[in-house]
Amino acid sequence: MKDTGKADEERLKKAYEPARLAMKYHPFYGGKIEIVPKCPVRDFQDFAIWYTPGVAEPCRDIQKNPEQVYNHTSKWNTVAVVTDGTRVLGLGDIGPEAGLPVMEGKALLFKYLGGVDAVPICLNTKDPNEIIQAVKWITPSFGGINLEDISQPKCFTILDELRKDVEIPVWHDDQQGTATIVTAGVINALKIVGKKMNQASIAMIGAGAANISIARVLVATGVDVRNIIMVDSKGILHSGRTDLEEKFPEKWAMAKQSNGEGKTGGIKEAMKGADLVIGASRPGPDVITKDMVKGMADDAVVFATANPIPEIWPWDAKEAGARIVATGRSDFPNQINNSLGFPGIFRGALDVRAKTITDEMCIAAALEIAKTAEDKGLREDCIVPTMDEWEVFPREALAVGMKAMEQGVARIRVSRSDLYDTAEGMIRRARGMTQLLMKKGCIKPPPV
Repeated sequence: MKDTGKADEERLKKAYEPARLAMKYHPFYGGKIEIVPKCPVRDFQDFAIWYTPGVAEPCRDIQKNPEQVYNHTSKWNTVAVVTDGTRVLGLGDIGPEAGLPVMEGKALLFKYLGGVDAVPICLNTKDPNEIIQAVKWITPSFGGINLEDISQPKCFTILDELRKDVEIPVWHDDQQGTATIVTAGVINALKIVGKKMNQASIAMIGAGAANISIARVLVATGVDVRNIIMVDSKGILHSGRTDLEEKFPEKWAMAKQSNGEGKTGGIKEAMKGADLVIGASRPGPDVITKDMVKGMADDAVVFATANPIPEIWPWDAKEAGARIVATGRSDFPNQINNSLGFPGIFRGALDVRAKTITDEMCIAAALEIAKTAEDKGLREDCIVPTMDEWEVFPREALAVGMKAMEQGVARIRVSRSDLYDTAEGMIRRARGMTQLLMKKGCIKPPPV
C-alpha cells in the first residue's frame, strides 16, 4: 500500500525548496540585474563620441525631431516596471522596498525571455494621482511602462488614465498579462476535454484586477459572460450585490452581466457543476478544497494560479477528479504564468514603436501562445508552452506587432519577416549574453 503521507511530505518539501534557495541566492548575488555597456569602448577617445563633445549632435537632432529619440537612445527597447508595493504576489501590501526583489525578477525575465531592458521603479506613495503623475514624469526615458502589483480598485484608474494620456504602451501585468496567458490556457484546456468556449461554465475565485481582466478577455474570445460565476471575499457576484456599486465599479459591472442563473453563496456553490475554475485569489492551500473539485462537472479543469502557493495543491485537485490542473508555478506542469506573455508582447510592441497595447493585441498573443503549444502537441500536462520553449516569444512578438500595425497604433511599419527576425535576434542575443557571462565567470555559479 502506498504511503500517501510520505509522498505528500516529499511533494511539500520540493514545493518549498525554491523559497529556501531564494534566501540563499539573493544575498549572494546582491540583486539579479545590472547595467552593462552595449557600445564598444576601444580606448578613452571613444568617450568623446558616447559622451561630450560628440553627444551634443544627437541631442540637437532629437530637439529638432523628438521621434529621433528612438534612433539615438535606448528608449525604443527600455521599459519601466512600476509598483507601489501594495499587492505584491500573494503577499499583499508589503511596501515598495519589499516589492523590489519581485520587480528585479520581472526585469530579469523581460531581458532573458524578450530581450527587453527593464528598470524597476518602486514608488514611495500609495496615492493613485501621485503614481499617475510619477509615471508621466518618467516617460521620456522609456518606450513602455509595466505597472505591477498595485492594489485594486486604484489599479484600474491608474491604467485607464495613463493609457488615455501617455503615448507609449502602458500595461498592467496583473490585468492584461494574466488575462493573456489564462486565455491561452483556457483555449487549449477546453480543446483537450472537448468543450466549447461559448458553452463552458466557468467559476472564477477572486474578483481582483486579474480575474476582472481575465473575464473581459475571455468574453472577447468567445466565452458567454452569463456562464461566468465570480466570487469575491463576500460571496458570488450577482445583480443584488449593490454593495459594489459605489466603491468597485468594475466588479459591479461584472455582477450585473455575469451569473445568468443568479447563483448565490460562496466558492463551493460557484464551483458546483462548473467545467472550469480559475483561481486568482489569496495563496493556498485549501482556498479550493477537494470536495469543491469533486462537485465540478466531468472532465473538470482547475487553474489554481495564486502565488506563491496555489489555491489547491495540484495533486489534491487531481485526486479529487480534475482532468487538467494548472498553477502559476514553474515547478509544476501547466504553468499559467504572466512570464509567457509580457516579454513577447512588449517585444512586439516596442519593435513597431506602438503607442499602446490594446485588448486585441493581447488576444493575438493569447492565440499565438495557444497555437505554439498545439503545434508541439497538446497533452493534459502541457496546455501551454514552457518558458524554455523560447520560440513562443518571437511568435508572440510577431502577432502583437502585426496587430498593432493593423489597428493603426504603431509608429512605424515593418514587414512580417523583418519583425520576426528582429524579435528572434534580440531574444537570442539576450540569452546568449547570459550564457557567455556565466561561461566567462562574470556571473558566478550559485553557492553549494
